[in-house]
Amino acid sequence: MPEGDTVFRTATKLREALEGKELTRCDVRVPRYAAVNLAGQKVDEVLSRGKHLFIRVGAASIHSHLKMDGAWIIGRVRAPAYKVRIVLETADSRASGVDLGVLEVLERAVDMDAVAHLGPDLLGDDWSAETAAANLMADPSRPLSETLLDQRVMAGVGNVYANELGFVFGLRPGTAVGALTDPLRVVTRTQQMLWANRSRINRTTTGNTRPGQDVWVYGRAGKPCRRCGTPIETDRGGERITYWCPTCQR
Repeated sequence: MPEGDTVFRTATKLREALEGKELTRCDVRVPRYAAVNLAGQKVDEVLSRGKHLFIRVGAASIHSHLKMDGAWIIGRVRAPAYKVRIVLETADSRASGVDLGVLEVLERAVDMDAVAHLGPDLLGDDWSAETAAANLMADPSRPLSETLLDQRVMAGVGNVYANELGFVFGLRPGTAVGALTDPLRVVTRTQQMLWANRSRINRTTTGNTRPGQDVWVYGRAGKPCRRCGTPIETDRGGERITYWCPTCQR
């Protein structure tokens, strides 16, 4: 599941493959930008902002968002050709954007306008726990899971973290954020979780990286809670699937 830590790691890989190198091929397979050809220009910078990626080349900026299924792949691509949205090549590397939820070529001078609505980036230089905590509590009646997923609160949380944080703080997904006694602690723990996983291929929220031991509740419907043994419950009726322990979470 691509979340802020996945995007941060993806930016690192793209930086290693492309940054400072001249593009020998630029194939954008989105009709609106099909005529864009940045070959011959140098990749100046690759950066992430929450779940968004920017590859800056000359006066242009390639903006992408992975959404649910997207990925940037370095080297050989095994996905069907129709899933590949863009190919960037240098003399010694190839980066392909596959199933990208968003792909657009922006003017570099104003590319950050696309993410101006986002809250503090959990893995960025602009991170501010105080600002994130204030954003979190702006609407005390709003459900916890929904609020954590709102990128305007803080940028980078996806459904895995939203569910896992609910367990860590003993609150069910639908609990109003007004029930939080220490919102600063919540956003600080959120940042610590993503930071710890920013370089891991296999994310863990339990601290245990062994397969099947890496999460508390996410994807574990019907399985025993790791703390109390109560079967984990789930709700698939909303926009996002939720998981919780009916005993450990109030």
